[in-house]
Amino acid sequence: MRVLVFFDLPVVTSENRRAYSKCRKFLLKNGFIMLQESVYCKLALNGTAVNAIIDNVHRNKPQEGLVQLLTVTEKQYSKMDIIIGEMKS
Repeated sequence: MRVLVFFDLPVVTSENRRAYSKCRKFLLKNGFIMLQESVYCKLALNGTAVNAIIDNVHRNKPQEGLVQLLTVTEKQYSKMDIIIGEMKS
């Protein structure tokens, strides 16, 4: 299973930026990989591990902003279409 974390955090004040940085560092230290800016993913072995990951994210959520969690199976995750456009210099 995979746990996807989507977040939209304010970065208007220096305190907001610190909270954003703390949230991002928390995700990286806990084994999440960045798929896109503000979209992170972590592999979980079973439902118990998923619940532990979700609880851990809840305990470390920032005070402001939106954090969303989505759990998908490996089969669902493998069906993700990845579309990459051309790079322009």
